[in-house]
Amino acid sequence: MEFVAAPPVHRVLCADCGTPIEPNSANLCLACLRNSVDITEGIPKQSTLSFCRNCERFFAPPQTWTIAAPESRELLAICLKKLKGLNRVRLIDAGFIWTEPHSKRIKVKLTIQKEVFTSTILQQVFQVEYLVQYTQCPDCAKLAAKNTWKALVQVRQKVPHKRTFLFLEQLILKHGAQKETIAVKEVRDGLDFFYAQRSHAIRMVEFLAGVVPVRTKSSEQLLSTDTHSGTSSYKFTYSVELAPICKDDLVCLAPRQARALSNIAPLTLCTRVGAALHLLDPATLQSADVAGGVFWRAPFEALASVAALVEFTVLDVEPSGPTRGKWVLADAQVALNGAFRSSSNAPGGDSMDYGDDDAGAPAQIYHTRTHLGGILQPGDAVLGYHLSAANLNSDAFAALPPARVPDVVLVRKAYPHRRKKTRARQWRLKSMAKDGAGAGADEGAEGAREGAREGARRGAAEKGQAAPAGVIGRMGGRDQKKVEEDYELFLRDIEEDEEMRAAVNLYKAPGAPAAKAGSGLAGGKTRRRGAGAGTGEGAMEVDEGAPAPAAAAPAPVEAGEETDGEEEEGDFPEVRLDELLEDFDEMTLGGGGGGEDAPA
Repeated sequence: MEFVAAPPVHRVLCADCGTPIEPNSANLCLACLRNSVDITEGIPKQSTLSFCRNCERFFAPPQTWTIAAPESRELLAICLKKLKGLNRVRLIDAGFIWTEPHSKRIKVKLTIQKEVFTSTILQQVFQVEYLVQYTQCPDCAKLAAKNTWKALVQVRQKVPHKRTFLFLEQLILKHGAQKETIAVKEVRDGLDFFYAQRSHAIRMVEFLAGVVPVRTKSSEQLLSTDTHSGTSSYKFTYSVELAPICKDDLVCLAPRQARALSNIAPLTLCTRVGAALHLLDPATLQSADVAGGVFWRAPFEALASVAALVEFTVLDVEPSGPTRGKWVLADAQVALNGAFRSSSNAPGGDSMDYGDDDAGAPAQIYHTRTHLGGILQPGDAVLGYHLSAANLNSDAFAALPPARVPDVVLVRKAYPHRRKKTRARQWRLKSMAKDGAGAGADEGAEGAREGAREGARRGAAEKGQAAPAGVIGRMGGRDQKKVEEDYELFLRDIEEDEEMRAAVNLYKAPGAPAAKAGSGLAGGKTRRRGAGAGTGEGAMEVDEGAPAPAAAAPAPVEAGEETDGEEEEGDFPEVRLDELLEDFDEMTLGGGGGGEDAPA
């Protein structure tokens, strides 16, 4: 085999150092070429990054603030955008060089290429050091400043209680409608929501319109005008009025309105409040839905609210046949609670004494027709409106024929024995409490108010009551006790109403025991009898962490136990373990829409 020599390579001397090299257009070796030409010229080797410590976001030119983790692709993109001159070279590779996390320095290694002469491409690796500067983004600056809100949503409801807003707070948290809110302020008849942008306020108004019947008005205030550019700055206010009808309210419609609503009976119960009011005639099970627009064209008020409910004892229940969903029509005989008292002084042993009512008149047995035929049993306690003993101020009610007005209207079943227990609840609720004093409040005054509110919560805990922890009840003053009572009634409504529990998020309380028989979560209903005396009549269930009243019983009562002489309601709707969510953290307004029917 004949050897074939490689073609000879012609070499020339480098024009600067004289090293033999292959010929190129510059006649320079690689070292001399790098010394004479710097392809990184025009690219800064040092730069700065703006970082907001409040929201932990980096400034991405031209006007964006972005959340970026250390050594992430998002942070690398922000670093490359800060470099000028990269568009004149070809970027081959980029990566971070490790630095101390607290050094406020970020180093990036770049590999670039550039054609310096004809058919001569030079590649070079260099480092760029960034200095992290702490600053405030515009959003955080508005939060720290005073009176910088752009839009305000004023939510009002003219009712004597706060339970509607307690439930509305939980509904807002469940759907994340509070994430753009910068401050919340409690006022006499409702709440004020402050927003940095008008679109955020409009979104909240649309959410409220999807869950309750509302009436909205808007206004704007001119702040400043630029005559040269023709631009103006406004503050926008949206007034949202909620319908003054709440769940379990007794409503008396005018004859014309009743005929328009499928000819329903004028005397009805409000069983649910959502985008429309759901009215039910307890005597016939006929129902009607009153949409928000229909209600506000001819608004009506509640004849009686839950504050006027009276406790009755069921003597007899006889279903009459018709059913509608979970409602069963039945004829019932009831008497005022305490009208019949057991007595052991009789010669034959225990007997029933026919007593008097609170006014001293002989107790009376009332015959009524109710929609609770599938729930009530003889001996149960039930809450209802005692119309024959009530003084009601309504022209529509006064115009009703006396024969069409029942003596008693039953509303819902009561659980008196469970209500007397002092067991701590095994679940908690989130709160939206960030700024109860409003936007721009003085820090010293807010600290004093917070101290007063904390003292009120401790006082309520000592009395065995649950103090509200959200934005409701932060005004304090003479209405604090009323708000605490409303909050306790709201917690009881959540326990007793499964539909209401489905509309909110419940969380496990810290230190809640595992589910077992008699635990009050998802276990059985077997209870051990306590050795001590029965709990006091005025004892109330306490919210998370609230201690039991000291004078409730001489012996301690453990969770899941019941005291002597108390019976257990076997059909009490337990808060099941699968209804509770894990890992409860205090919710602030900076945290993460759609509406659904919600009792108010």
